[in-house]
Amino acid sequence: MQVKFLLKDSDIPKTWYNIIADMPKPPEAVLHPGTGKPIGPADLAPLFPMPLIEQEVSSQREIPIPDEIREIYALWRPTPMFRARRLEEAIGTKSRIYYKYEGVSPAGSHKPNTSIPQAYYNKMSGRKRIATETGAGQWGSAMAIAGAFFGLEVKVYMVKVSYNQKPYRRMLMEAYGAKVVASPSPDTNSGRGILAQAPDSPGSLGIAISEAVEDAATREDTSYALGSVLNHVCLHQTVVGLEAQEQMKLAGDYPDVVIACCGGGSNLAGIGFPFLRDKIAGKRNPRIVAVEPSSCPTLTKGVYAYDFGDTAQLTPLVKMYTLGHDFVPAGIHAGGLRYHGDSPLVSQLCHEGLLDAQAYNQTVVFQSAVTFARSEGLLPAPESSHAIHAAVVEAKQADQEGKQKTILFNLSGHGFFDLTAYDDFLNGRLQDYEYPKEKIAEALHRLPKVGA
Repeated sequence: MQVKFLLKDSDIPKTWYNIIADMPKPPEAVLHPGTGKPIGPADLAPLFPMPLIEQEVSSQREIPIPDEIREIYALWRPTPMFRARRLEEAIGTKSRIYYKYEGVSPAGSHKPNTSIPQAYYNKMSGRKRIATETGAGQWGSAMAIAGAFFGLEVKVYMVKVSYNQKPYRRMLMEAYGAKVVASPSPDTNSGRGILAQAPDSPGSLGIAISEAVEDAATREDTSYALGSVLNHVCLHQTVVGLEAQEQMKLAGDYPDVVIACCGGGSNLAGIGFPFLRDKIAGKRNPRIVAVEPSSCPTLTKGVYAYDFGDTAQLTPLVKMYTLGHDFVPAGIHAGGLRYHGDSPLVSQLCHEGLLDAQAYNQTVVFQSAVTFARSEGLLPAPESSHAIHAAVVEAKQADQEGKQKTILFNLSGHGFFDLTAYDDFLNGRLQDYEYPKEKIAEALHRLPKVGA
């Protein structure tokens, strides 16, 4: 029997949780790419509306969610949490496994939790247009929906390998009114520069970010929107963990381990930061685990250093775990996890030992995804499947140690537009790729010479 834990519409969080207020050390400074000096709000004004800039630098613990945003959240929030009893039976574990399911949103992922606020604040600030990037397409879809809700024009630079792998995500974005181009594209100076050097470039999130930032910086009516990494994005996603905490109370349980896939960090921050507050306060001691692909091992093999968030070196310098701003990952199917860097907040907390990181190859991840689909009935996105696999590994390790653990993971999206990936896996065409150490060393050699 499936066990579902539901909240009422009135239980949608009224505030976002800002972990900066509780971090043991203040966040590292963000540096200007030209001067190397700490940036101020005026430096970000060409890209973001002031309300988002204020959230980006805020140390206020609870930030109110406007009623207009909560009303749209109510289209799919609160999202359900399930006890994965059938998965537990399938793998033969004594541990209890729960998952928070964000695939019920209009975009099929957790991404609208931040696209809606970003569109709202841009609309209130008089911006008419959004330029953004997307990896696998979940963020682009979410931003396209938000643009439709608030009457904003949206242009999406979609990483070329995903543009070709996932045509239905492009179609969904276009159905919601967004214009989508494959990145690198001929529409920007940075895109044209990449194409001149590598006409067959598969693209990367770093390249797509360069194009979107350039687009926004050259038009007064346009803002840049990012679906992960930045502080305000992590902030918006905490509605996931705040709801999950209330649902765990309904279950009469509390997680020993909280797991999420990690590309830029918003997924992990969303479910993990509210539980991490309990850990920092000494109330509980959950392990928070970020899971990434072995082909893009940012937290597990990268270095903690200042780097650009994009390939063309247009963004400010942030201190994060990075594989180098010109890192171009292999074209694995988990397109949302193919980013060279990570959220500065997630990176700092990982560096300080407050959260753990793991990396897995995609064939074992897809095996766990299929096991989950055949037991729980939901087809997970390739990105989310990394969290599923880590939960399975965690449960089996607990069994071997004679322990019974409570495991919570974020099922951040469905895989209905990722069937090509499943077809490749089921027919033996999916290949693992472990990014070579020498390639990582080569990329890191080109890091900017700033910071401690």
